[in-house]
Amino acid sequence: MKKIGEKELLRVLTLKDAVGVGLGAIIGAGIFVVTGVAAGVSGPAFIVGLVIAGVIAAFNGLSSAQLAAIYPHSGGTYEYGYRLINPAFGFSAGWMFLISKLSAAGVVAIGFGSYFHQLIPIASPIMISVAAVIFLTAANYFGIKKAGILNLIIVSATLLSLVYLIFSGFTAVKAENFKPFVPFGISGIAEAAALLFFAFTGYARIATLAEEVREPKKTIPKAIIITIITAIILYIAVSVVAIGVIGTEKMADSKSPLQLVAEALKTPAINTVITIGASTAMLGVLLSQILGISRMMLAMGRRHDLPPFFQTIHPNHRVPHLGIITTGIIILLLTIFGTFGFIVRAATFTILLYYGITNISALRQPKNEQIYGKIVPALGVIGCLVMSVSLPVNVMISGIGVLLAGFFLRFLIHKTYDRKE
Repeated sequence: MKKIGEKELLRVLTLKDAVGVGLGAIIGAGIFVVTGVAAGVSGPAFIVGLVIAGVIAAFNGLSSAQLAAIYPHSGGTYEYGYRLINPAFGFSAGWMFLISKLSAAGVVAIGFGSYFHQLIPIASPIMISVAAVIFLTAANYFGIKKAGILNLIIVSATLLSLVYLIFSGFTAVKAENFKPFVPFGISGIAEAAALLFFAFTGYARIATLAEEVREPKKTIPKAIIITIITAIILYIAVSVVAIGVIGTEKMADSKSPLQLVAEALKTPAINTVITIGASTAMLGVLLSQILGISRMMLAMGRRHDLPPFFQTIHPNHRVPHLGIITTGIIILLLTIFGTFGFIVRAATFTILLYYGITNISALRQPKNEQIYGKIVPALGVIGCLVMSVSLPVNVMISGIGVLLAGFFLRFLIHKTYDRKE
């Protein structure tokens, strides 16, 4: 048997594991929170915006799948940008990924503490959040297979809770809650699509973990497609039930619209089930973020875009343990002290830039490597550009500022470590 190289990760994730990682990253705040915000800007027609967002996400997802099949390495778009465009684009993708996921992780951890406290008030919400971050960091540290099994358990609980809500609310749907269907016109639908696009973006986590997936050329494209289709169907079904049961005005006025839906139903234990689902959804997102961030640190450490010690892999657990520990510490600090507001705003810009680079990389692939041709990544680029136009100017300025700070840090790191070599 071939001895595993000192700097290799273990290829142990199956199709089921990869789909679980994708769904764990997607089914979080998007379905439990953002649906209410989208309902406020477009009324019942936010379902149309949801479909548009899903289609654009599918274009981006196919570009990611095409790239990951040829370049199955940790880092995802960071790697593709380096190989197919130039190092500046590669670094931009990696840095923006880190910023957006780290800022989101602090918010998600706080959200988990809040939901779990409603179920079992064993400690203050912030202490529950801290305990969750420590537990999930440890789960990641002791091997990708263990983290994958834990993720599947968490995702299964979330999916079952949402399926229970769908079947509970299906008979309570009222047709009048869908009228008027388009109260805010086409512009409302466009804004809803931009908001809801971010609810689909977790599928890229599969590509980020490509170095740990078995038969990546076959598994990753399948996993990304299954993840996106499942998410679109689930989001549409939940949205139809939510609108039909309580209407978009009530959804828009609530920070937890699905709990309002549960309160309006008489199904046994529905409130508890949805609270459990919201808790596990936040937990799943947090787990997948620690996975993705640490692998991005590994990839960037290999090229000295971050300090090279991040490329170190644990000899027994075969994980980038220093990246995992660093990720856990940063998320802990953000959970305790709060996330910087301008970084949260910048996250929306950063994710569009990230996927823009993904699609441009797919366009630059040689013809013999293109599984879906040029039309899919071209439509993905157009979708990202159109959605970026809807962003406020201060969001774009924040994003550009964070990116420039990253390039300055990269300059210092290269100057320090390249000189030593």
